[in-house]
Amino acid sequence: MRCLAILAVMGLAACASLPVSGPTDTQITRAAGQPQEPLPFQIVTLETLATLPPAIPPLRSSFMPMPAPPTDLIGPGDVLDVVIYEAGVSLFGGRSIVNSAQGTLPGIDPNAQGTQLPPMRVDDAGAIGIPFVGTIMVLGATTGEVEDRIRQGLRGMSQDPHVVVTIQRSITNSVMLIGEVATPGRLTLITNHETLSDAIALGGGYRGDARDLQVRVERKGQFYAVRMSELLAAPELDLPVYPGDRITLLNAPQNYAVLGAPNKVESYPLTKGRTTLADAVAKAGGPSPYQGNAAAVFVFRFVVGEDGAEEPVVYHVNMMKPGAYLLSQRFVMQDKDVVYVANARANQAGKMVQIIGQLFSPFTSLAVTTRNLTQ
Repeated sequence: MRCLAILAVMGLAACASLPVSGPTDTQITRAAGQPQEPLPFQIVTLETLATLPPAIPPLRSSFMPMPAPPTDLIGPGDVLDVVIYEAGVSLFGGRSIVNSAQGTLPGIDPNAQGTQLPPMRVDDAGAIGIPFVGTIMVLGATTGEVEDRIRQGLRGMSQDPHVVVTIQRSITNSVMLIGEVATPGRLTLITNHETLSDAIALGGGYRGDARDLQVRVERKGQFYAVRMSELLAAPELDLPVYPGDRITLLNAPQNYAVLGAPNKVESYPLTKGRTTLADAVAKAGGPSPYQGNAAAVFVFRFVVGEDGAEEPVVYHVNMMKPGAYLLSQRFVMQDKDVVYVANARANQAGKMVQIIGQLFSPFTSLAVTTRNLTQ
């Protein structure tokens, strides 16, 4: 009996040092907001619908709002078609513009001659060269403004010239589509009011599962990222694109992990359109009845604040309350979430009993065997 008492005292003293799969709910609660933590976090207890985080993350764009530029804005790399119409003595020696099907072009003398100049590429400095006129700066100008500049340059050399400038190939008014798009490459914008989903649709649509795709937009050194599934579900995330944007669709599957004391510790993919906390706990088999504490289920998450910085937040749900199962159906899992089922404090003594039983079972078996042999 004395030996058993000594073992019992030793067992109680050793309970605090028994191997565990993670902290208890008390340890997590005490650590919240402590400055000595590597990443001080706050705890949000899920008790009502008002305490639930938004199902779709808020807009994460740092882009400054900009008005849509003109669709015929000209910049370096653009290729222009220039046609000059002259009446009377022709400076360029062109051809008649009378068309038997369409008739004479409106506002132009039927006796005028039209000359199609070779396609002109806007150089890196934003200029083109026009015969008899010389170098003309066209950077940031519209086709109408370039027509006026050429016409002014021909004044005194040509009789009442008319100039028509069109953009044969536009680099300035285009975006780049890269990655999981049916037709990647350069896409010329038509209205300059296209949104992200419009640009992807004009590129032939996305390839793969929308849930696994991340849409990244680079604009003048700034970045915007959104899930393709979120983009389709929330119109407010569908930002207007701007000429010069670089749009990349990356295949980046999402996942979450279940740790602590569930029946099954594992990392799971977010394959459904909406995976809830109830789904996540169910996939892991729920809290372990031998080790887990159903009243202490936590979700560890980095939440993006209004300033764009990430803040660590831990959501706590007490699944011993019936209403918690309804709340868990409204809690939507996000990429890299960690669901943690805390260890039950009452299980430490049970673990000690199991360890003592494992230590003494060989001696018990030996005693039984010896007794059977002596009989």
